[in-house]
Amino acid sequence: MRTPRIEKVVVHMGVGESGEHLVNAEGIMKEITGQNVIRTYAKKTLPGFGIKKNEPIGCKVTLRGSNAEKFLKTALSIIENKLSASQFDKNGNVSFGIEEHTDFPGMKYDPNIGVFGMDINVILSRPGYRISKRRISERKVPSAHRITKDDAISFFKDKYSVEVA
Repeated sequence: MRTPRIEKVVVHMGVGESGEHLVNAEGIMKEITGQNVIRTYAKKTLPGFGIKKNEPIGCKVTLRGSNAEKFLKTALSIIENKLSASQFDKNGNVSFGIEEHTDFPGMKYDPNIGVFGMDINVILSRPGYRISKRRISERKVPSAHRITKDDAISFFKDKYSVEVA
């Protein structure tokens, strides 16, 4: 019950505009992850960036189970299995970015499409975390059972041989 596990991996690609640029990004993400893509929408209007409220400006995919683990191994190998301690939050989750989609195996640069970067968020949990999400008799996860930053760092060091600086 104490061993952490990967609950989900969320891959996000912020494009900043709708149209053909966003459609290209969705196609690339679908090819990389092998899952359908969901659009993300602007929460408010930002005239300085030319963004209107409720305009599609990005896309994301949520990976779970073996798909999440395979994708995470590939993504960590792209960044050479190195993470910074500042990329871990106090709840044991980790976020990192990949600058170019062309770093993934099988992806090639196309001048018509361009280069897209992406953010990868890994959410860790332990068995028993369901008590905070269930409908009946919902409870808080006890502090002794929560994942800390140190637990997450040791999990990534042991399972994925990641260097944390």
